[in-house]
Amino acid sequence: MSEEQRQPAGPDPDALAQQAGRLAERVALLGEYLDPNVLETRVAELEVEMGAGDFWDDQARAAKVSAEHARLSGRLTEYHALAGDVGDLGELAAMAREEERAGSLTPEFVTEVVDGLDRAENRLFVLEESRLFGGEHDAGDAVVTIQSGEGGTDAQDWAEMLLRMYLRWAETRGMTATVQDRLDGGEAGIKSATFTLAGTNAYGLMSAERGVHRLVRLSPFDSANRRQTSFAAVQVAPLVTDEAVIEIDDKDLRIDTYRASGAGGQHVNKTDSAVRITHLPSGVVVQCQNERSQTQNRATAMSMLRSRLVELELQRREEESARERGESMTIGFGSQIRSYVIHPYAMVKDLRTGHETGNTQAVFDGALDPFMRAELERRAKGLAVVGED
Repeated sequence: MSEEQRQPAGPDPDALAQQAGRLAERVALLGEYLDPNVLETRVAELEVEMGAGDFWDDQARAAKVSAEHARLSGRLTEYHALAGDVGDLGELAAMAREEERAGSLTPEFVTEVVDGLDRAENRLFVLEESRLFGGEHDAGDAVVTIQSGEGGTDAQDWAEMLLRMYLRWAETRGMTATVQDRLDGGEAGIKSATFTLAGTNAYGLMSAERGVHRLVRLSPFDSANRRQTSFAAVQVAPLVTDEAVIEIDDKDLRIDTYRASGAGGQHVNKTDSAVRITHLPSGVVVQCQNERSQTQNRATAMSMLRSRLVELELQRREEESARERGESMTIGFGSQIRSYVIHPYAMVKDLRTGHETGNTQAVFDGALDPFMRAELERRAKGLAVVGED
């Protein structure tokens, strides 16, 4: 072997061994949290229940049990697989150090170890994230509503930018986002939009985005090109389809139908298929025009209404808990959580955690995981909101 072949490309084997050691420590800490023995016991209990002859007699209960079994067994399998892989990578990293001393270490072997460590790091990140979701609805799907606020046309354009940002984020996470309702602005953007988000921990993740988002930029709608500050609010509710979760009295509802907006021409709607439902006691209004028939739109709108009412109850509990801790807490349009500045400098900063980045375009393209993770970590640790500088 030539001298050139003996010179491995990439990180030093000592650095690889240290990285493998840190991963092993993180896996051990995660194991203390997950407690595989407890998970195995729970999975076994669920399997006994699923094996009962009358298991499918209660469809709603069966669906919940099946979903919990799939989630826990998947988490358990992935943890054991990851722990084994990290152990193997530690041995490979140690082997790389020995081969370097013997002068036989090749670039190909170093690359194999580096790639393995990178893959393990990504898998560990996902499993570590799961410990942040302990809420009743965190593992389920979500209903997300975006509403433009102060700022006129700029705010409506900003609301549409947020919609695009979340749809792009959902795509990168492998989630399914379905726009159920959209109300376009007069000149540009949207006045509001509602979409459902389906995927693992969809509600838990999106709950970190609830609040007011502020954009500062040179207005493309101002002839003088002046700086404009715009606001849009993001509401997030757990998707609730089970009628037993929350009972709604028909007399408390006002149901209106209207013609759904269409593409025009032969595709224009000729029937009042869109549905708007107002819950009179709470004032909550939901609407859906995405389905093909009025019946389907009504069913979807009712599901969205249940979700919003559940979210209101969760917010009430959260406010009570905050008052008991002596904290001041505002939820909704008064709760500004993040600033996106394009002019006079480029910066996206979360006002709860202090997490920030200068790569605004990446954020607008859906790079939201670091912001969500920082907020979920803050909540899990019980830390106070950082606030504005």
